[in-house]
Amino acid sequence: LRYDDAKKTNVFSGRVMLTKGSITIRGARVEVRQDPGGHQYGLITAEPGKLAFFRQKREGLDEYIEGEGETIEYDGQADTVKFLKSAQLRRYRGATLADELTGGVIVYNNTTDVFSVDGAQAKEKPGVPAGRVRAVLSPKQDPAASSPVGAASSPVPALRSTIILGGEKR
Repeated sequence: LRYDDAKKTNVFSGRVMLTKGSITIRGARVEVRQDPGGHQYGLITAEPGKLAFFRQKREGLDEYIEGEGETIEYDGQADTVKFLKSAQLRRYRGATLADELTGGVIVYNNTTDVFSVDGAQAKEKPGVPAGRVRAVLSPKQDPAASSPVGAASSPVPALRSTIILGGEKR
């Protein structure tokens, strides 16, 4: 650990595991700085050939966001996390994997719950086409829809076959 009180910076190196509230960070090197307003910013880098790790419990929900990348940037003021190179992001609802994203750059905004994913560079992932993004997203379950009361109050009509397209018989 290298601590500079005058510059409000900390540099952790080695096999770093850092915890702040519900946030867990792992990497080979973690640089943390604090601005005069008390907001913290972090830069997490992985060992060569490995990925840095970030995990945070979402406030007031039974959800966790976790992700990996060769580099991770944390902005405490904007409440965003950016995963760079070989980026992966997962959202868990309880212990169940709900969403999974991969790409070159993933930005997650915890305040707005918005993800943005940019494709991988060809040299980042051999065999993966350049610009490719992969996302598996699960719909959020509506508690009313899963209960018999909610289902009875809004019935879904059954599907039936027809020979009419667009209102005209063909």
